[in-house]
Amino acid sequence: MRALLSGCMALALLTGCGAHNSASPVTAPGAPVSAKTAALETGAATLQARPPIAAINTYLDGFHYYCGDRRGQMEAHHYVTILNEDVMQAVIFDGNQRDAKLMGVEYIISERLFKQLPAQEKQYWHSHRYEVKSGTLIAPGIPDAAEHALMSKIVNTYGKTWHTWHTDRDKTLPLGEPALMMGFTADGQLDSALLRDRDRRFDMNTAEVREARRDIPTHPVAAGADTCRAPHKM
Repeated sequence: MRALLSGCMALALLTGCGAHNSASPVTAPGAPVSAKTAALETGAATLQARPPIAAINTYLDGFHYYCGDRRGQMEAHHYVTILNEDVMQAVIFDGNQRDAKLMGVEYIISERLFKQLPAQEKQYWHSHRYEVKSGTLIAPGIPDAAEHALMSKIVNTYGKTWHTWHTDRDKTLPLGEPALMMGFTADGQLDSALLRDRDRRFDMNTAEVREARRDIPTHPVAAGADTCRAPHKM
């Protein structure tokens, strides 16, 4: 399954399906890129290998909120590397265009690994059960069958997410401390305007996605997840 999914995701990223429709809400200050800098960039792109970047093969789009402040909500574009059957890692951006700002990172682990974590550590992790079953987490641009298989793999996993640039609030530069982010766990929590806007840009219907995932088997959320205990509050 992993080979099939990786192939489908890589193809989707290479062909650009489902991307380039979400602009960053932030304009970073600074002078325009000079001809010298552009030449250096082109040279580096031609000559240097980037194995960690090349390993990114999956694009997921979902929503986060600040631990301790559910009013602070935002869309999050995840670019994921599948490290093995139990661990994934994602870099998170505020858009899917070239100038998207790096917001943070998410580590995704299997239920088996989550259950082995110390109780104190579990408080930083959120479940993906609701995100998958509700249709609010999507993998744009890939065939429905491949997305269904991918979501069946993700549904019982757990994520630990830190945002370092709060682009919903800081519109110029990354300011302040990193923030622990959480995933939504029930209907009525996510701002419906955010969801409607995402559906419009991706030309989709979350209600239909939700219905199509009714057959994805789930486990009860493991004890200790979704407790939202951040070491610092914004």
